Amino acid sequence: MDFFKSHKIYDFMGKSKMFIAFSAFLIFASWAIIFTKGLNYGIDFSGGTLVQVKYNQAAPIDKIRDVVTEVEAYNSASVTEFGAPEEVIIKVPTSSTVLGSDIGDEIRALLKGTGDFEIRRVDMVGPKVGSELREKGLMAMFLSILAILIYIAFRFEWRFGVASVFALIHDVSIALGMIALFQIDVNLDILAAILTIMGYSLNDTIIVFDRIREGIRASKIYDLFQIINESITKTLSRTTLTSLTTFFVVLTLYLFGGEIINGFSFTMLVGIIVGTYSSIFIASPFLKWLGFDVEGYKVNEARKEKVRIEKEKMRAQYEGGTL
Repeated sequence: MDFFKSHKIYDFMGKSKMFIAFSAFLIFASWAIIFTKGLNYGIDFSGGTLVQVKYNQAAPIDKIRDVVTEVEAYNSASVTEFGAPEEVIIKVPTSSTVLGSDIGDEIRALLKGTGDFEIRRVDMVGPKVGSELREKGLMAMFLSILAILIYIAFRFEWRFGVASVFALIHDVSIALGMIALFQIDVNLDILAAILTIMGYSLNDTIIVFDRIREGIRASKIYDLFQIINESITKTLSRTTLTSLTTFFVVLTLYLFGGEIINGFSFTMLVGIIVGTYSSIFIASPFLKWLGFDVEGYKVNEARKEKVRIEKEKMRAQYEGGTL
């Protein structure tokens, strides 16, 4: 299915400086938000206790807050609505007193006079475990980026690998900035969304890079930007169709999936948009700025092909008994 005119070549690289400047602004703004507002670490990474309570009627949040904070062990607890007026989330920072008791029973006893309700979920994570999860999550992201750099540099050329890592940093930075802006709880679901964004963006970038490589081999021109424009134009329908179908699926999850997966689906929505954008407008221009030379690449590929043909010839001679 073609959404764009197949005979027309779109000049993406002619506006590359404008898009790079726009992306630089977004990255700067994202990190400014992260450093000023900070990431709102959830129970998984900060440690503590989370209790989800569902009432048969609209939850009396003010009354719940007063009752809970009157107890010394819970005086720093936060009470917020969770998806519907009938449901609330009570978050309690970790303490030795809290961890040594049954939080569900204690909350049930405290809220006894606030109406008819049920305890739907109790999550508890110690501070040491939360710290370890946070460190391992950051390590997983770092190792993923390193593995991606090595893989693409081996499959294509080192400049392709560096350009793809720039695009990944761009995508993750903007996604984290949006998470910080809307103060979404950063937990294991969000980490999974970030890693998924990296994989999704990388897949798009590799497809574009693969088409660029084919264009370099097949074309007789040596203008890198012209080759990139032709290659991206050829993949534009595929990229648009894939991105739109994925976007609508995740949008459905965000609208109807419930509060529990809202953070995950919101992060994925941001990632799909910026991942598609970076594959077209960010990763490719970096090839030129990193000094990629079409003529030198063709010479190197011709040398590799000559070596491959010689090896096959020697293998055929050896198998035929003439060597």
